[in-house]
Amino acid sequence: MQGDAAPRFIYQRHTRYMPARHHAAALLAYAQARDLPDEALLRGTGLVAGELLQLDTLLSPDDIVRLLVNLGDALAEPDTAFVLGSELLPGQHGELSHALLRAVHLRQALEILIAHQGLLSPLLVPHLLLQDGKGTVADAQGGVAVLHWTDAGLPAALRPFVVDLMMAAVNGMSRWLSGERLPWRFRFNRTQPAHLEQYRVHLGPDVRFNDYLDAMYLPLEWLERPWPRGSSVAVSAALAGVTRAQRPRGLLSALYDWLHERARLAPTLEQASQAFGVSPATFKRQLAAHGTHFQAELDQARAHAIWPLIHQGCDNEQIAAWLGFHDANNFRRSFKRWTGLPPSGWRERWGV
Repeated sequence: MQGDAAPRFIYQRHTRYMPARHHAAALLAYAQARDLPDEALLRGTGLVAGELLQLDTLLSPDDIVRLLVNLGDALAEPDTAFVLGSELLPGQHGELSHALLRAVHLRQALEILIAHQGLLSPLLVPHLLLQDGKGTVADAQGGVAVLHWTDAGLPAALRPFVVDLMMAAVNGMSRWLSGERLPWRFRFNRTQPAHLEQYRVHLGPDVRFNDYLDAMYLPLEWLERPWPRGSSVAVSAALAGVTRAQRPRGLLSALYDWLHERARLAPTLEQASQAFGVSPATFKRQLAAHGTHFQAELDQARAHAIWPLIHQGCDNEQIAAWLGFHDANNFRRSFKRWTGLPPSGWRERWGV
């Protein structure tokens, strides 16, 4: 993407860029421990079990999706996502995993996860939002950290499984590296499943469905509490060995950031396609291949961009002016289209 100096390239769902040994190790171990033949796990991928752990074998996000679908079809147990997720992080990602292992606190670990999401979380995009608690019901201590997830182009049917997987991964990593169970609160953008008890057993008691976000909430005081294995020197040394070529970004992740930064400017498809170095027609096709379109991505980014304003107590007129709407009524209608709630409903839910 033009003007983005951080990643070397932007991957799409079909791009094979991930070292297979990093992602395949956990999936193979999980499947073999449950007597699932390698052929059943690899069905439809064109991959061979003996090649998965070789240095030059690469996977695409679509390959990971196929592996997870196969795993879910063969091992349709309600705890599969949670048990597998608890083994994903720090994972088998070389220097990145070592950096996570030696993170000095949760905030640093989450920053590593977000900066290197292309390898550590290729199917969902993690975002960290910090609320200081002013005018909110965040926490008694006055602030909350929100780790929420946006789509990277997942098939809709698989999204609940991958959300459960990644929440279990972060929950398990933070519990192991901190040495204690953190008081995470879990919220899901879907109806309550039949196996609710599995969520409470594997994640914790504070679980709620029918929310706007797939998100994890934690009091801010836990974010920088020192971890016993932490070493800033070890983290710096590990990350120094990670090159720009090892920092890929998904198309929807890069687009989200580009739109979020320009939320109040009402960016157009033409401007976005130019920034990404393709024609508008090509950009439309790329987004369609990820199961989305430009307006949906713009609506999401604009809705997320105004969360801080809502939580700071800004009224509809102020937010409408910030976004460039002609009046508050247009903003209210747009906000309800974006989130399913009017601004008043959002404020009521959050106690603003």
